[in-house]
Amino acid sequence: MGNEFASYRLGGMRIGFAVPQSGPWATPGNMRRIAVRAEELGYHELWTFQRVLYPVGHPMGPTYRSVHDPVVTLAHLSGVTGRIGLAVAVINAYVQPVVLAKQLATLQTLSGGRLTAGIGLGWLPEEFEAAGVGFERRGRRGEEFVEVLRKAWSEDVVEHDGDFYRVPPSHLDPKPAPGPPPILLGGTAEVALRRAARLADGWVSSSRENLSAVAGRVELIKTALAESGRDAGAFRFVCRGVTQVRAAGGRPLTGPYDKIRRDVDELAAQGVTDVFHDLNFDHEIVTADPKEAMRRAEEALEALAP
Repeated sequence: MGNEFASYRLGGMRIGFAVPQSGPWATPGNMRRIAVRAEELGYHELWTFQRVLYPVGHPMGPTYRSVHDPVVTLAHLSGVTGRIGLAVAVINAYVQPVVLAKQLATLQTLSGGRLTAGIGLGWLPEEFEAAGVGFERRGRRGEEFVEVLRKAWSEDVVEHDGDFYRVPPSHLDPKPAPGPPPILLGGTAEVALRRAARLADGWVSSSRENLSAVAGRVELIKTALAESGRDAGAFRFVCRGVTQVRAAGGRPLTGPYDKIRRDVDELAAQGVTDVFHDLNFDHEIVTADPKEAMRRAEEALEALAP
């Protein structure tokens, strides 16, 4: 991360919180309330996610039905906060990388270096179709996507001629200040984890991650980092917390607040460096009356604060 904002830890773990972004509770006022209070409470980052469209009849659930754009949301919240980090997990590689590079560079500069850019391959064919991008060879596309981002953020004359993207010799200025935002990559397959170790500054789990498997993923990435001579101590292992206070059962990050905090400590013991609590993946939250959703969210924000 940049050096312009503080780093808060709970037992060695950085704790973040996702802003209201999905469903009726995701109003501009609620976004600002959560963002400002999270900064006051010492959270490390505010988190967003991307869903461009929801195919008619798709069974993916209410979280994805109505979602604000993550970059615009973070840009808005950067203006009402001054220290807390701004992060997205993830933007998928069916957008145009040069355009995204410009947007993220601007946000990094205007926010004072607070941005973390999570990049994903995407998994919804209809979004690729709507974007005019092929669904095949997503892994290779994602690698070239990251390559174009890094070139756009660092090279005086940017030039690229690849399998998926072409950039004629060009100046892409201004560069992000105080430096390029760190890039996180996701994925669960071994090839994806090794890709993150090779190309990214960190790995981020998905909303569907089996958290009992996180320790193995962390170890695989650390092994791959060591093989390539990279410093695992500088690499971020980020867990999206599908946090549900009312849910029963033994799944990590569900149940009473004291259990959720113990679960966070257990994730830290497994090598996770960052957890962010994301109530947008609690179906009761995203389908509730906005006032009730915010009441529960503000209670969780206070109870789970670092």
